[in-house]
Amino acid sequence: MTKEGGAPAGGGGGRGRGSTDLHRPKLGTLMHSEPPSFINHEYDTNQTNPYAHRNSNASTGSPLHNYSPYYKTDPSPSPNYAMSPWNPTSPFQTSPWIKSSPLLSTRNGLIGSLVRAEGHIYSLAASGDLLYTGSDSKNIRVWKSLKDFSGFKSSSGLVKSIVLSGGKIFTGHQDGKIRVWKFYPKNPWKPYKRVGELPTTKDFIKSSMNPSNYVKVRHRFNVPWIKHFDAVSCMSLDREQGILYSGSWDKTVKVWRISDSKCLESINAHDDAVNSVVAGFEGLVLTGSADGTVKVWRRELVGKNTKHVRVQTLLKQESAVTALAVSAAGSGVVYCGSSDGLVNFWERGKHSLSHGGVLRGHKLAVLCLAAAGNLVFSGSADKSIGVWRKEEGGDHTWLSVLSGHSGPVKCLAVEEDKDQLSKCGEDDQRWVVYSGSLDKSVKIWRVSEKFPAV
Repeated sequence: MTKEGGAPAGGGGGRGRGSTDLHRPKLGTLMHSEPPSFINHEYDTNQTNPYAHRNSNASTGSPLHNYSPYYKTDPSPSPNYAMSPWNPTSPFQTSPWIKSSPLLSTRNGLIGSLVRAEGHIYSLAASGDLLYTGSDSKNIRVWKSLKDFSGFKSSSGLVKSIVLSGGKIFTGHQDGKIRVWKFYPKNPWKPYKRVGELPTTKDFIKSSMNPSNYVKVRHRFNVPWIKHFDAVSCMSLDREQGILYSGSWDKTVKVWRISDSKCLESINAHDDAVNSVVAGFEGLVLTGSADGTVKVWRRELVGKNTKHVRVQTLLKQESAVTALAVSAAGSGVVYCGSSDGLVNFWERGKHSLSHGGVLRGHKLAVLCLAAAGNLVFSGSADKSIGVWRKEEGGDHTWLSVLSGHSGPVKCLAVEEDKDQLSKCGEDDQRWVVYSGSLDKSVKIWRVSEKFPAV
């Protein structure tokens, strides 16, 4: 079992190599509470591409320098602000979602938008007709069929990642904790209840009693290796193996067995904050970091435990790696977004992954990625969402840019479109895309794989 150790964390989460500043600047009035409101979009389905050239070079300097002093990674604020309180008398207000008409639902484009009172949107997870949204208010909202359904609140730490596994919801937080929730339909007033944390209290106490389980962090502190000691920035689920991966600003990736909440391993993955982790294919796990690298790890079973061995480094650059995604179409394509606004991709070969090319289009950092079918979506600090289609032979066509957010696009979730009104033929696969932004809104888009290229 690998234990974390080595050099101190890079300033609380990859805010530039070598940084030791553990505090982030306050955003002041940007964080004040606002009432929710619906924005009715009169949109043109043939939106103009704001990028003049389809293959124009993205900025290779410091694209977020004028936007955030921590442009190399996540522009998230500190959790130590005066957050919007969870309303104890009526926590679930009437949903301001307004569904578009049947005519509009047959087209590509924006369906609707929700402006949240809780704060900036940092995480999304979708499953069927359920949408979970996390923000810096420590609230997790649950929407069902685009209507306010329920919600729950953590005691501390903004919600940076959400993963759904069966009847459990795992949330990763700024305070370094992974909380576990379950849905109880027999309790209509409070259907979601926290059922534990990772690691469990029992395992943490047991680990704490053995001095050999402690590792040095920063300069003067020792902590048990079983627990993250900085923000949990990302999580990914290997459903077949029943394993949850969590990446942190403490530079490690931890491996959890869902069945009994055991921490099987702690991987000293990078030299700076881990910004993305993705369970890939054929037992591979990919990690991306503020140190500018993308690494490939192979899972090996050792008895009932696991051991991950690094088998390849796909990328090593100055710009921070901010997002990873793996194609779900079985083609074995890995996508990597970084702070220079570029999306690199690799294709599966016989023995390793080989670089396939670079997707250019964004003016600022790519903050999130999602792949569905033959489509790839990239959310950026330039407030837009890029849409690419993978063609036969491996080439990618720039299809469109989805514009409408007034702040950086921080997270994406994609689900297959089940609305029969949107079907224009069995060969026309359509997707519903959810985008969360630091403008405090979630937007819903409908995108077809037959979307005409710009």
